[in-house]
Amino acid sequence: MKAAVYYETGQPSVFRYEEVPDPEFGPGDVLLKVAFVSIEGGDTLNRLRGAMNNVPHIVGYQCSGVVTAVGDNVTQFAVGDRVVTTGIDGSHAELRAAGEAFTWKVPDAVLMEDAACVPVPFGTADDCLFEFGHLAAGETALIHAGAGGVGIAAIQMAKRAGARVFATASSDAKLERLKALGLDEGINYVATDFVAEARRLTDGRGIDVVVDSVGGATLQGSINVLAYRGRCVTVGDAGRSSAEKVDISNMRGNNQTLSGYFMGAELFLNPRVHAMIANHLDLIARGELRVVIDRVFDLKDAADAHAYIESRQAFGRVLLTP
Repeated sequence: MKAAVYYETGQPSVFRYEEVPDPEFGPGDVLLKVAFVSIEGGDTLNRLRGAMNNVPHIVGYQCSGVVTAVGDNVTQFAVGDRVVTTGIDGSHAELRAAGEAFTWKVPDAVLMEDAACVPVPFGTADDCLFEFGHLAAGETALIHAGAGGVGIAAIQMAKRAGARVFATASSDAKLERLKALGLDEGINYVATDFVAEARRLTDGRGIDVVVDSVGGATLQGSINVLAYRGRCVTVGDAGRSSAEKVDISNMRGNNQTLSGYFMGAELFLNPRVHAMIANHLDLIARGELRVVIDRVFDLKDAADAHAYIESRQAFGRVLLTP
């Protein structure tokens, strides 16, 4: 099969488009012909400095496709099924093997390109807002990187839950587009201090739930903007700045909470997540949630796709197709 591979981590230019062996699959796995790859933030970070399980390495968490073979122990899937899968790596290729527990059937009404974008960002958004953030109707939610995959999913979910939805983005144009998805208050973090602006917009009260996928120096602001009994969930390092020590000295007196979240751990350890993601696919099929796709690149152009994501021009997901 053909795959986008690299022999060392680094900038997008490390990618090579090469012929590599087909993936091996075990008794509990499905093998699929890849239709679309959703490039996740973790994919770009892994390419930059992550662990390489094999050399050459095929990066990638998430993709949709059609099942071409199933392991002897697989009971929920058959050859010909349309599916979306997640895994530690291996999505940037023509074929992908994935465990049955990390595979979902795609409803007939859902496009394969949309399905490719669902499990990681929608599952992450849901858990950050509700399982860990305990967001309730009438509260405020601040979503960082609102124009990204987790951001677009979280804005819709928070609005559906009856929250007043705030989001940050790098331009007024992106914030304007987010209004159609449920955004109430947009904050251009390039032009405005988001802590001061969020407090101004809430008459000094602050935010009940913050979903922080940026990390670095932004995380301190996310803590500082919390309301009394506010909850901040840190879920990534999209800002690519190194981890910083944060001052939590005011959190105890304000009964505030800081939680970390990694969806991979929940998928491995908590069976409820599989049903949650299946529900997201059903909601998309019914038009109650939306996927937003910015651009689709050929798999051979994986370097260009990763570079485009890192340019911060994208609004929504960036996909590859073999």
